[in-house]
Amino acid sequence: MNELFSISGKVAIITGAGGVLGGNIAKHFITQGAKVVALDIRQEQLDVRVEELLALGGEAIGIVGNVLDIESLENVAKDVIARWGRIDILLNIAGGNMPGATLAPEQPVFDMKLSDWEKVTNLNLNGTVYPSLVFGKVMAEQKSGSIVNVSSMAAYGAITRVPGYSVAKTGISNFTQWLAMELALKYGDGVRVNAIAPGFFIGDQNRAVLINPDGSLTERSIKVLAKTPMNRFGDISELNGAVQFLCSQAASFVTGIVMPVDGGFSSFSGV
Repeated sequence: MNELFSISGKVAIITGAGGVLGGNIAKHFITQGAKVVALDIRQEQLDVRVEELLALGGEAIGIVGNVLDIESLENVAKDVIARWGRIDILLNIAGGNMPGATLAPEQPVFDMKLSDWEKVTNLNLNGTVYPSLVFGKVMAEQKSGSIVNVSSMAAYGAITRVPGYSVAKTGISNFTQWLAMELALKYGDGVRVNAIAPGFFIGDQNRAVLINPDGSLTERSIKVLAKTPMNRFGDISELNGAVQFLCSQAASFVTGIVMPVDGGFSSFSGV
């Protein structure tokens, strides 16, 4: 293995590890020799994920925790420190959207369900901020560590129908830059904070708006691909390399960036 990009032996906490994206990255990290702490609020999904991780070899534990509960997160930190003595990596993957905070094509924004707006913005934004503060404090004391957040193409420009998600992800991009600055200035160059901004990937949450029941592309998909120079959707595994890079020594002078992994979507005007 190229040591420059190695994460072998690193202790990595992955929030939302019971989900598709978190699970995919957790499995990749295990194969790269990281010690994985799978964190999720759902016990059943967590049990399945840990079983999958252990089957790949290496070391992994599952801890039920709530990214919106500081006390819960502090308990996770204590458990991880007691077991492995340190926290090297935090991947803030927990997040998502809700139907009530997503507008139908002709629905006015004034009809949006505000309770769902609050849940979406809280889960995505505070669900990134709170773990960053709790586990980032451990990294600050160690004077080493890497935090990777998940932003979105929705933070680069207005994308129709997803107001709550867009606002939350924009907040994550800004918080990533702010925390990177704060930690580097006060705790040195060993603690870094970055984010990835995935382009369009077909998953459980967006499948219905991108793919018709007969398997053909929806009108929204056609628009997405028209603005994606690579002219395809991403495969979720194509996020793994970017995340590993940001957590490795290869990125030792990289902090405060939001890295697009988007097939060129963010760079293309559509003309």
